[in-house]
Amino acid sequence: MEKKRTAIIIGAGPAGLTAALCLLKETDIKPIILEEEDFVGGISRTAEHNGNRMDIGGHRFFTKNAEVNALWQEIMPTQGAPSRDDIILNNTEKELAKGGPDPETEDEVMLIRRRVSRIYFLKKFFAYPITLTPETLKSMGFVRTVKAGFGYIFACIFKKKEDSLRNFYINRFGKPLYEMFFEDYTTKLWGVDPKDIAADWGAQRVKGLSLMKAVWSFITKPFKKKGAKVETSLIEQYFYPKKGPGQLYESMAERIQAMGGTLVKGAKVTRINVEGDRVLSVVAEKNGEEITYEGDEFFSTMPVRDLVVGMGDDPADDVKKIAEGLPYRDFMTVGLLVNKLKLENKTKFSTVGNIVPDCWIYIQEREVKLGRLQVFNNWSPYMVKDLENTVWVGLEYFCNEGDELWSMSDDDFIRFAIGELAKIGVIDECDVLDSVRIKVKKAYPAYFGTYAEFDKVKSYLSEKKNLWCIGRNGQHKYNNMDHSMLTAIEAVRCVKNGVTDKTAVWEVNTEKEYHEEKTEEDDK
Repeated sequence: MEKKRTAIIIGAGPAGLTAALCLLKETDIKPIILEEEDFVGGISRTAEHNGNRMDIGGHRFFTKNAEVNALWQEIMPTQGAPSRDDIILNNTEKELAKGGPDPETEDEVMLIRRRVSRIYFLKKFFAYPITLTPETLKSMGFVRTVKAGFGYIFACIFKKKEDSLRNFYINRFGKPLYEMFFEDYTTKLWGVDPKDIAADWGAQRVKGLSLMKAVWSFITKPFKKKGAKVETSLIEQYFYPKKGPGQLYESMAERIQAMGGTLVKGAKVTRINVEGDRVLSVVAEKNGEEITYEGDEFFSTMPVRDLVVGMGDDPADDVKKIAEGLPYRDFMTVGLLVNKLKLENKTKFSTVGNIVPDCWIYIQEREVKLGRLQVFNNWSPYMVKDLENTVWVGLEYFCNEGDELWSMSDDDFIRFAIGELAKIGVIDECDVLDSVRIKVKKAYPAYFGTYAEFDKVKSYLSEKKNLWCIGRNGQHKYNNMDHSMLTAIEAVRCVKNGVTDKTAVWEVNTEKEYHEEKTEEDDK
């Protein structure tokens, strides 16, 4: 009797879970998932605190890829009846799915949500992505507007060499707008000056977007026919699981185990045993014991730095040195439950309690370290225990493990965060009802340090015929959820077809047009 093949999957985030599910559906390979934490979903999990749910990092479910969308819909179908906030507001504008589940009575449901994200600067709101609309011009004032206009014209004529993220943004928005709306936030996010960051990040995250395209999108929107192309960054609606992104990944994990897959939580992979061009096994620590897991195929979503270090003496010294120098940015969220926000809703959008309609707000104010503010009420009405009387927000900070912010006690840091939010006029400190802090290590693979030589590491890893690097940290690439899942889909497709070439997996989210635009044709 032929021995059934086994795949060892490191990490139960979007990519790892997708790989396991696809293996079970499309091959005879049994997946064993090793997850260091006691939860699934990675940074895409949903955390709960006293009945209120937090989306760690904010995750819109929008994709151009039909396979990823089909997987989402298979696990959590689109709502067929109004959600709680739409019922309260008597909102009948959404195009509900015929025969879809009712979010008021069923949990396995994907909500249709309105995308509103703005920049908070000078204690005023600006559209995101930045556009020169009348509202924006009024908020900027005459002098700033004139500078922005001439700066943009200058940037159109005199293009800079795109050898840094700074120059990437200046080429698309002009230097004055870059300094107003991009420089400080980007420095907060990465902890280094944008001139020292590779342009790859901008090319990957802001594909095709520029001031001209943003303005043109605004001007032509009333005249567009159905099916017209829309920049990904400009989408107006997205899907969202009723109880946050983690709900989808928890459902995936349950399905994987029901189909015969194995999920081991609390198992930290520390060694990868390699012989020649193949991985033989991995060693994981669980409850103080070391356990060896042998397999035929290996899928890694662990940080590339840790993966290469775990391979011992197999990698050449230069490969090891590059991997060890790959930088990451860590992340913290403070959840605050408040009676109300001081921000006024001056938009055309109705909300429960008339709060601002934003899903998240980019904090560009220079006097605070706060990077972004999430309003969980607007992600899903089911994220908040008392939707009509409280506002549940998330204050996002970007940091490095062990730095001053990271090392502060929970109580001290929460007091600091509350003070910052009050300083910029978002809340009154006396309105805070509850709070919690959550830390996330290696949330963002960064594009500086030894990243310029990353191709050497990629080549080394690609030589291992049965090793597949997938997901955000697995590829040291700032992928969104859909791209992380697609790397797993591509990897399983290669395994299924007996292909050992890793090109298709590494090339996910590298082509300029990949998720820049979407038309009705893409859905057919």
